[in-house]
Amino acid sequence: MELHSFVISAVLLLSAASLAVALFKQLGLGSVLGLLVAGVIVGPHSPGPVAIANVEAVRHFTELGVVLLLFLIGLEMKPHRLWALRREVFGLGSLQILLTGLVIAVYAQQYYPAWPVALLIGVTLALSSTAFVMQILQERGDITSRHGSSAFAVLLMQDLAIVPLLAMVPLLSDHSAPDSLPLGQQLALVLGMLLVVWIFGRYLVRMALERLARSNNREGFSLVVFLAVFLAAAAMHEAGLSMALGAFLMGMLLSESRFSYQIQALVEPYKGLLMSLFFVAVGMSIDLEAVANAPGRFAEHVLALIAIKLVVMFLLGLAFGLGRAVATRVAFMLAQSGEFGFVLFGSALALGVISDELFVVAVAAISVSMLLTPLLIRIGDGLAMRIDRKYVANQDKAEPYSFSEGDAQDQRRVIIAGYGRVGHTVATILEDSAVAYVCFDTNPNHVAAGKADSRPVYYGDIGDFELLSALHLQHSSLVVLTIDHSPTALRAVSHIRSINPSIPIIARARDLQTSTALLDAGATKAYPETLESSLRLSAEALQMIGISSGSVETLVQDVRASDYKQVLKGENEPH
Repeated sequence: MELHSFVISAVLLLSAASLAVALFKQLGLGSVLGLLVAGVIVGPHSPGPVAIANVEAVRHFTELGVVLLLFLIGLEMKPHRLWALRREVFGLGSLQILLTGLVIAVYAQQYYPAWPVALLIGVTLALSSTAFVMQILQERGDITSRHGSSAFAVLLMQDLAIVPLLAMVPLLSDHSAPDSLPLGQQLALVLGMLLVVWIFGRYLVRMALERLARSNNREGFSLVVFLAVFLAAAAMHEAGLSMALGAFLMGMLLSESRFSYQIQALVEPYKGLLMSLFFVAVGMSIDLEAVANAPGRFAEHVLALIAIKLVVMFLLGLAFGLGRAVATRVAFMLAQSGEFGFVLFGSALALGVISDELFVVAVAAISVSMLLTPLLIRIGDGLAMRIDRKYVANQDKAEPYSFSEGDAQDQRRVIIAGYGRVGHTVATILEDSAVAYVCFDTNPNHVAAGKADSRPVYYGDIGDFELLSALHLQHSSLVVLTIDHSPTALRAVSHIRSINPSIPIIARARDLQTSTALLDAGATKAYPETLESSLRLSAEALQMIGISSGSVETLVQDVRASDYKQVLKGENEPH
């Protein structure tokens, strides 16, 4: 693609996406649906005057958004949490693929009598869209809820199933794939690539990030993070697995590092842009002509696909003890077909397993089922509430991400900015009072000290808007700013107020001028360090000469209430 045509396509895509998201958000229909409709409008199958023809190139590029999305999910999915889902991943996930695939294959055989082709259609359409479901779960804060974790477990198993499904396609063809490997060699390649990703993420990336953080090399830090993500994605792609799975594994390997929050803040903006364009690309894949040629039959195929997936997933959810409300939500979340169907059907078309006509109809069915996903999820939410209102109200609420292990529901948790002398003191007092907290610092030595103290101290710039967005401020009760860098503190207060206008903010200030600036920016309380130490010294002196502690405390409070005007003269004079 030439540079000029690339720029024109980018302008067209971003313009359509911006307008559609603004309109659909205003109508309360959600951004995902707006992006899909924008894709239909600018796609090559649109009757409009402007269209982007190279859908494949756009879709391949925007799949990087799915890679970054799964990387961020991995950052939140610590290994022990994934191990806790093993029954649902291998049990529920495997049965969903097998049973749904068989039922869809029986339906498909009515139109495509050859059983191998019908089976390929069945297992391919049995897969759901990781991109759609995880994006919606993340937007709603439902990833750690019961229905969110169950849906994720099934999606993870579907990603793991990619290798045998890809290996199955050449077996159905009269033509052998020239670059296909025997199954034993392919499994060895998978294990080898998994080992590469594990060594790289567990040791090399952490060492590099540690060195770059110590030298305050933020550009290098960013480049290493993206190198880690895309190396893991490329390694899994070479092994025949999903690139998104590789990114997820890398995210999990970095989830327990002290850099996880800063990494999340760094990647989030790029993920948001690429995921938006990915949904537009899916909309561009909807062939309106294929739908218009036989609208009745096409609608029947889509409705049958969704109905089969709903029923099988709901019954399996009940069998695995999810409960009716959760099983309903999971079934409606996974009722669409997934983006990997494009790859599988494309491979089958190249090897002559399916015809051009079947490929077009299958891709259109996948895309339309994705288009219906926001509506299906709304229906699932409504039905879940009607089925069991008490369960939904009391047990299936999304759990906010816990900063403190085992303390996910403690609404008193505090965010501390800075783990220097003051931050360490605040953390100690909170810990002694059994109050949950999380602390951030950009000084690697302070972070290392926190780690040595076995405290939740992470590397991160509290003045970074994306980092603050990742902290779920709505589930915290207080922010304490102990940092000594005024511009960062002011920026942090401004960002915190834009995210959560009501959360209390206590700030440390070097002097009265900085204290006033912090209060103007939105801090609830700001204490000038030099004046406060002078007040404390004066209070101790008064108590030692016999003045009652009550009188001393009243005097101190009067000074604070007057904004230190009684002692301001001393602050402005030379020392």
